[in-house]
Amino acid sequence: MTYRTPKFALASIAAIACLALPRPANTQAAAPQTPADDFRTAERCANCHSNLKTPKGENVSISLQWSASIMANAARDPYWQGSVRRETLDHPESSAVIQNECSRCHMPLQALADQAQGHQTELFSRLPLRTDHDPAAADGVSCTVCHQIQPTGLGTPDSYSGNFTVAAPGTHPRPLFGPWAPDSDNINKVHVLASGYSVAQAAQIHDAALCGSCHTLYTTTLGPGGKQIGKLPEQMPYLEWLHSDYRDRQTCQQCHMPAVTEPVAIASLMGKPREGVRLHTFVGANFLMDSMFTAHRDELSVAAQPSDLAAATAQVTSFLQSQSARITLSSAQLSASDLSFAVRVDNLTGHKLPTAYPSRRAWLHVVVTAADGHSVFESGKLNPDGSIVGNANDADPTHFSPHYMRITQPDQVEIFEPILGDSQGHVTTGLISATQYLKDNRILPTGFDKQTASPDIAVSGEAAGDPDFTAGSCTTHYAVSTNGAAGPLHVSVELLYQPVGYRWAHNLATYQAAEPQRFVHYYEQAAAKSAVVLAHAETSVDPAP
Repeated sequence: MTYRTPKFALASIAAIACLALPRPANTQAAAPQTPADDFRTAERCANCHSNLKTPKGENVSISLQWSASIMANAARDPYWQGSVRRETLDHPESSAVIQNECSRCHMPLQALADQAQGHQTELFSRLPLRTDHDPAAADGVSCTVCHQIQPTGLGTPDSYSGNFTVAAPGTHPRPLFGPWAPDSDNINKVHVLASGYSVAQAAQIHDAALCGSCHTLYTTTLGPGGKQIGKLPEQMPYLEWLHSDYRDRQTCQQCHMPAVTEPVAIASLMGKPREGVRLHTFVGANFLMDSMFTAHRDELSVAAQPSDLAAATAQVTSFLQSQSARITLSSAQLSASDLSFAVRVDNLTGHKLPTAYPSRRAWLHVVVTAADGHSVFESGKLNPDGSIVGNANDADPTHFSPHYMRITQPDQVEIFEPILGDSQGHVTTGLISATQYLKDNRILPTGFDKQTASPDIAVSGEAAGDPDFTAGSCTTHYAVSTNGAAGPLHVSVELLYQPVGYRWAHNLATYQAAEPQRFVHYYEQAAAKSAVVLAHAETSVDPAP
């Protein structure tokens, strides 16, 4: 397991506590000496926030959970690295700006330290990232990023795209915000001595707007010569949430950081049990990247152990399969030559399904079989290479499949996805070339009014005019030939989900650089298992009397 607390570390901290309590005024021992010291890595936090167990013996160590999460590995993400390289090759005159902007959310410790010194953050000169060589860059979205975010501007456009506010460089002690106040002033002074940070209770740590500062991302569209020609709402889960019923029901943290069901201490040294401690697993949607961290751990310099990474992948997969969607089959009718039925997908999340990065897609895999088991109709089959049978975009990068209200042929597939377009209206997967959404029929959360939604979260394409594509659900109607098969017929429907679609992965293949080529290789190895089933329903249909 990662970040185990060595005995000497606990002994050292205990010694600090014993020495510090009689002399609480001497708080300069851990004073930051450089801008990098303003943003210390998780290893410092792990000294006290490890070896935490519930009364039933469950290990809920904050550092352990975080180390195997997508947050900890945000800078090591091979798809992110490959995609940033692609953008710098598409826009070479803006390479430095692109690396700096993309590091703000994926490599924030280093980005904040560089910003304090008036520097731009470089990505590629630092690869491969290693915790022992370049700790701030390798630490991803670390403890001292989220817990230093001040309430200033949260929830407003000024805070979006990673423009959150932290204390000014050189502030000492720097405030770390959490859900509880320290148990005593002396304990807080010990915390300052041990870490350089002072603990303060603050409401923003519970606020969805804190998450929204990075998960409301606008990318600047660049034209020839690096000229700014537009802006793309690249990912908008926070604004989608605000436009849904979930804004009054559940925050990001309540869903993606489940609460421990028993009282538990948050520190192994002088910590007392607390109610409502939240797990730092950050369960989300990117099980594919979790599996790549396991399969290519050494090459990506991942610090977490394989067993912890495997556990994280299992947690994310279970989360997706239990809390994402529900499928209902209805109105099934079988005649001598045709079978008709309706498939309704209910979105159980507080944002679009799928949401965030536009490589993500979900789709309906429908199979109709006869009583003897032979296939009568199939739409949406996943190929071993990660492509979808019948999907126009997987077959040709210049085309895409529309949103369907009614499906009659096997090569018609209901795919819930965003499709980006450039300034000429051409399909693209280049974020910095994109200006618009040619299609966005991702399933809406409950309470989402597509008529009043802002342009940044609007429905695009045929779904905008589909009366069965509405708040919380989408219903697709099927009318297919039975090809002479006699009833009863069996109908099986799956909602499949893929974090990185085939086209998004393989559009990197033409870029002759290490990072894009590496990711395509990883994807080809993982493609057959690049999707999971979010929901399933089936029924048997007898002929009409």
